[in-house]
Formats: sequence, C-alpha cells, structure tokens
Amino acid sequence: MNTSYSYITTLIDGYRNYADYFVHELLSPNWHNYFYWLVGISAFVWLLELLFPWRTDQPVFRHDFWLDLFYLFFNYFLFSLIGYNALSDVGVQAFNDFLGWFGIANLVAIRVGALPVWGQLVVLFLVRDFVQWHIHRLLHRTPWMWEFHKVHHSVEQMGFAAHLRYHWMETIIYRTLEYIPLAMIGFGIQDFILVHLFTLAIGHLNHANIYLPIGPLKYVFNNPQMHLWHHAEKLPRQAHDGVNFGITLSVWDFLYRTAYVPYEGSHIKLGFQGVRQFPKTFLGQLLYPWRKPVPTGRVIPKSKLVEKVSR
Repeated sequence: MNTSYSYITTLIDGYRNYADYFVHELLSPNWHNYFYWLVGISAFVWLLELLFPWRTDQPVFRHDFWLDLFYLFFNYFLFSLIGYNALSDVGVQAFNDFLGWFGIANLVAIRVGALPVWGQLVVLFLVRDFVQWHIHRLLHRTPWMWEFHKVHHSVEQMGFAAHLRYHWMETIIYRTLEYIPLAMIGFGIQDFILVHLFTLAIGHLNHANIYLPIGPLKYVFNNPQMHLWHHAEKLPRQAHDGVNFGITLSVWDFLYRTAYVPYEGSHIKLGFQGVRQFPKTFLGQLLYPWRKPVPTGRVIPKSKLVEKVSR
C-alpha cells in the first residue's frame, strides 16, 4: 500500500515539477533554458536555409513546414507536459525498487565523476550516440517499431524542422533503451545541456535544406548530403533495413558498413513505399501505427552493404 502511495506521489510530483519547469522556461530566459535555445537554433538554421538553399526550387514554407514546426515543440516540451515526464519518473522509481529486491543500490559500473567536466561530456556524448545509432537501426529492422518510425520518414521535402517530426513512442523506445547504459557510467553532470544543444544543432543541420561540405570530417560527423540518403524512398537492393543511421556521428556507419552516398543528390525522392497514402495530419500520423495491422513473419537479412561515399 505504501509503495502504491509512493508511486502516486511520484506521478503527481512529476506533473507538478514539469509544469513548474515549463513555466519557468517560458518566463526566465537564461543559458540553461532549453526553450529559447530551441527557438534560437531553429531560427538560425532556417536562416541558413533561406540564405544558402541547396534545393533552390524548394519553397520557403515547404510542404508540411507548419506540421513539422508543431512536432518540434510537441516532442520537445508538450509531450512531457501531457504525461511523459511524470510516467518516466514512476518508471525509474519502479526500476530502482526492482533492483532493491536484489540488494542493488544502483547500476553504476564506471564512475566517470572523477574525470574533468570535458571528459565526462565526451564520454556521455560518445556512449549516448553509439547507443542511439543501434536504437535507430532497431527502429528500421523491427516491424512494429518501423510503423512508428514511418512518421519521421514521411517527410517528402526536407527542412530543419523535420528533425523533430517523430512519433512520441520513439521517445519512450529511445529513453528506455538508453537508460541502463547511461546509468552504468554514473553520469550526473549538470552541464549535460552542452551535449544536448550540440546534438540538437547537428540534427537540425542534417535535415536542413543546405549543402554543407565538411571534407574529411564527413567520416566522423553526419551531414545533410549523407542524411538525405537515409530518407531516400529507394535504397540499394542489399540495404533492406536502411542506410546512414548516424544521429550525430557518421563514424558508426563506416565501421558497420552501412554508409551510402553514391552521389550528392539534392533532389532524390524521399519517403518510403506507400508514403503518398500515409496520413497527412498530426492526429492521423499518431494513430496510424495502431490502425494499421503490423506485418508478421518478416525476416530482414543482414545487410552486406559496401560503403560508396562520394569524394
């Protein structure tokens, strides 16, 4: 009974704390303020699109621009306000209670707190990006997960705001699978915002309508020319589960031989088979995975893709 009451208290506190945080974000601009960083980075990358467009025939307000802009704020703030933050607090408490049954106080296996701040940030960034690369590939390889991930791949004209067009279930999948690896390195640094803002900016740039040649760094960092092929409607026959899964870093794709940039095509067709029939509204896209029967019996052979990177 006490445990149930504790979970209810955690849930209520989660709602209250996030609501207070959200109001504080809006009313108290400061350098730790995610809301205004999101607005500022988005405005800056959009300005780059307007000044240096890669696809010059693409409208300023491209197809689904306003839909993607709503996704951007919904996934960044409103979803947590609706309930994700409170429910995740309950989930963390339940997981810690489960560990307590076995006498485990925490999962920390590597204490990075002794490292300098820059070292902790680098470790967090690399571990998080590596884990996210594998989760991203899992979204493509697992049929029921792909039905949710289709929302992100329903983009037919690429722009910065497409970065955060994704189904809210992806947040749950990512955060659930990230939790244990990140908990094991004992990460608790307050300057996490630096990693978060860096990955936010790279993600915006990767989806933006700009040409960004970065020379040899393309073997390390994801970029618009590479990521556009990840969204291509038609992929190489041997790449059944997709290509270029990098979130911020491209290095994992080169290591796992899933890198693919046959040429720097600015006008390749984007989407997936059947994207023209995919729902066009926010609500329709959120309900789509539950309305459409999930395919069964699908076996995805291991990709034997050999990288072809334009030089």
